[in-house]
Amino acid sequence: MFSVHYKFFSKLDHNMVLFNAHHIMMSDLKRQIMRQENINATRSDLQISNAETNEDYTDDDALIPKNSSVIIRRIPAKGVKYPKQRFLSSSDRSAPSSGSLQAITNLAEVNASEEDKIKAVMFQSSQCYSQYMDKLAGQPPPNYICFRCRETGHYIRNCPTIGDKNFDASQRIKRSTGIPRSFMMEVADTSVKGAMLTNTGVYAIPIINAESYAIKKKEKPPFLPQEQSSCSSEEKDPVPEELLCPICKDFMNDAAVTPCCGNSYCDECEF
Repeated sequence: MFSVHYKFFSKLDHNMVLFNAHHIMMSDLKRQIMRQENINATRSDLQISNAETNEDYTDDDALIPKNSSVIIRRIPAKGVKYPKQRFLSSSDRSAPSSGSLQAITNLAEVNASEEDKIKAVMFQSSQCYSQYMDKLAGQPPPNYICFRCRETGHYIRNCPTIGDKNFDASQRIKRSTGIPRSFMMEVADTSVKGAMLTNTGVYAIPIINAESYAIKKKEKPPFLPQEQSSCSSEEKDPVPEELLCPICKDFMNDAAVTPCCGNSYCDECEF
């Protein structure tokens, strides 16, 4: 087995290609190097030059002798054109040439070419969207639905229900999401304070809220003297005599027993 040593121009390590002849064609050498290095032949090509003389091998049929050392440079493949990235300009966003088809919704019955119909469909599909934060003005597209009244034909800022108190009152009804049904009490009138709409379509109010709404708060008239609490009017419980100091007649503090008579006194009163 014979070999040819090769090294990439940007690397330091050397590798080799094995073959069974005294020479190897440059095309076969490229093919084996690409297979070993996992290089895509459709996108890249290899430029091979002699490591000693720096001579470039330009002919694919050239014979490279055994035990030679070559330097490899990776270059773009010949004849391969990569698609360039292209950004849309304002002129590309303009309407198609057939301007009469832009306002027609039913393009299937229009006597026009298929290419003009496709352009009109593409223009109409992107007409209701905007790449900028512009204000909504003019007539809305047919698929626009007002988020307030759920009707078409106007934007939400031009909704006819703006200022309608009856409509606003109906919009304020909450749903009883997350509240168990056993904690709810059905009501017949939606004007009840705290009424919520259940998942069965019945209006109900939480039981604890109904009890709190039933208890009315009694406000005292202004400048009314406060009544004395029952705790202050009641007499205090008498203090047992064994807890009182015989000298100061108060609670014994750090009580101590005298050795002579065996009575208890405050530590300060005893001495």
